[in-house]
Amino acid sequence: MPRLRHLLTLTLGTALLQLPSVQAAEELPAAIKQIEAKGAKIVGQFDAPDGLRGYAAQYQNRGMALYLTPDGKHVLLGNLYDADGKDLSSEPLQKLVYAPMAKEVWAKFEASNWIQDGNKDAPRTVYLFSDPNCPYCNVFWEQARPWVKSGKVQLRHIMVGIIREDSPGKSAALLAAKDPAKALEDHEKAGKSSSLKALKDIPAAVQTKLAANMQLMDDLELQATPAIFYMDDKGELQQQQGAPTPDKLAKILGPK
Repeated sequence: MPRLRHLLTLTLGTALLQLPSVQAAEELPAAIKQIEAKGAKIVGQFDAPDGLRGYAAQYQNRGMALYLTPDGKHVLLGNLYDADGKDLSSEPLQKLVYAPMAKEVWAKFEASNWIQDGNKDAPRTVYLFSDPNCPYCNVFWEQARPWVKSGKVQLRHIMVGIIREDSPGKSAALLAAKDPAKALEDHEKAGKSSSLKALKDIPAAVQTKLAANMQLMDDLELQATPAIFYMDDKGELQQQQGAPTPDKLAKILGPK
């Protein structure tokens, strides 16, 4: 959960996520309304000890735990710990804030313009923002071959163009290919010897796809490729920036 919280706090743009607030029919206490008036979105309520009332809020895509005192006149902001050091705010925030945010981000990936790399029925799917001129994207492509070839993992390459002047044209060439998956495989397999040529005149439909991918990358405030996203063993969204180390690779792709 901490890794997911870190990821969403740092990367999710306000235009990307709109979590539903607590139903209007449920009148919020005046003290909580004051927090809401400052820009926080109240997304749920949860149990708290000793007469406190817990509220989960989203502020600038960061989860916040609010605790209304028994008199209803004061609000405490922050994580609450019990005598054993257990964080009582963590689970409610994960359930009410971070899990819905992660679900929405994953849906954005699914709706993006990606190139399939591997069996469409593979049990694990990994998304990555990829630039045709990115050497570390090629490293990750090579690293993932055992998992992809065995049918255990499907990579979905969200093509962007940020590294060189011809990067957008090369991504467009891959997206416009008769067989994008084969074109991507040939390009990655060749490495530095790739003969992929950038499109000089990008068809409008392809330009729209590429622009949408670029906008998604911008919304997530990502600065480099590969930016890799996957669901961990707990079903929580995680991110890896750059080609992963061997220990990280197993976490992203699972057992061979």
